[in-house]
Amino acid sequence: MIKGTIKLSGMQFHAFHGCFDFERAEGGEFIVDFAAELDIARAAESDSLEDTVDYGAIYELISREMDIPSNLLEHVAVRIANAVKKEFPELLSVTLTITKLTPPVPGPVDSSSVTVTL
Repeated sequence: MIKGTIKLSGMQFHAFHGCFDFERAEGGEFIVDFAAELDIARAAESDSLEDTVDYGAIYELISREMDIPSNLLEHVAVRIANAVKKEFPELLSVTLTITKLTPPVPGPVDSSSVTVTL
C-alpha cells in the first residue's frame, strides 16, 4: 500500500444553504475544499485513470449535493462526505470543508466554515 491524498481545492458554488428566508431565496457563495486518502499503489504503477479515483466524478457528485438546500453547513458537509464515501468506497478517509462567504452575522467577517472528516 502507498497511502496518498487527493484534493480538489476552491470549488465555487452558488447555493441556497442557510436558516434565513433571504438565504434560501437569494442564495450565497460557497467554497468547497475536498481531500481524501486512498491507496495509490496501482495508479502509481500503471499510470492509468482506471486505477485511481476520477476527480471529475467527485466534482460532479459534490456539485449535485450542493444543489440540495440545507439549513446548516454541518449538515451539508456530512451529507457530501457520506455521499462521496458511498460512491467511492476505496477512499480511506474524506475531509471536506465548506466555507460560506459573507455569512449573516452582526459584524464584519469574510466567511464562516465547517470541516468534517469521515
